[in-house]
Amino acid sequence: MNPVLVVALVCASTVRAPDCSRETALDIITGPAHTLQECLMQGPVLAANAGHGNDRDTYVKTRCEPRR
Repeated sequence: MNPVLVVALVCASTVRAPDCSRETALDIITGPAHTLQECLMQGPVLAANAGHGNDRDTYVKTRCEPRR
């Protein structure tokens, strides 16, 4: 099992980065990662693959969470 969960939070540009969370995100995309470095690189890739790559009204915040 992969030890890290990639969580890409797609938040509105009007939401400050510290306030971007699972509760305030417009979309949440998750995926597996083996390491912290892989997790940090995968967040923006997951969001771009979901169609959130070029939207000026949003940004992606990547979180790395331990798998439960």
